[in-house]
Amino acid sequence: MPVSALIARRVPILRVVTMLATWVALFLVLTYVFVQRERFDPYLSRIASALNLSDQQVVGKEVRITMSPDGHFWAKATLGGVSRRLLIDSGATVTALSTRTASAAGLKVAKPIFPMVIQTANGQVSAQTATIVELRLGNVVARDLPVVVSPAFGGTDVLGMNFLSRLKSWRVEGRTLILTPHHPQDLT
Repeated sequence: MPVSALIARRVPILRVVTMLATWVALFLVLTYVFVQRERFDPYLSRIASALNLSDQQVVGKEVRITMSPDGHFWAKATLGGVSRRLLIDSGATVTALSTRTASAAGLKVAKPIFPMVIQTANGQVSAQTATIVELRLGNVVARDLPVVVSPAFGGTDVLGMNFLSRLKSWRVEGRTLILTPHHPQDLT
């Protein structure tokens, strides 16, 4: 019916189809840019949460994290009152923080009695130790979480198995990581 109306009015159908395709493509590109940018901009992050576009959500008693375009799961967590984006890595034995994050979170970094040398994907790294008093990730709360701190980590912070093993369960379904705590906390 709409097509016959356009033909009767002698509207060039090809021009209308091209215009519609252009608008759809423009909308998709803008949506992609918005989703990519919201990870770094707190204002866009609030808008994404309001529109339910966030890549991390609390659904019932679970935290669901969507796989990012780089193929990793990145969690938005708060430690020592500081919000950070952390890579969830089941291949990492322990949680590892950059010196910048440890400093911003006010962690007391201590040099261990015996040198701490850990094996990373980039080789052996010398590290110091600290303890996060409270780490919040959605409704998941980890208290007194031991971490290693090193300038060799650059700007990347990693949640390792010492965090994941504290959960009731964690699993990957398709492109979603699902974290289930033993005792879900209220969102603050």
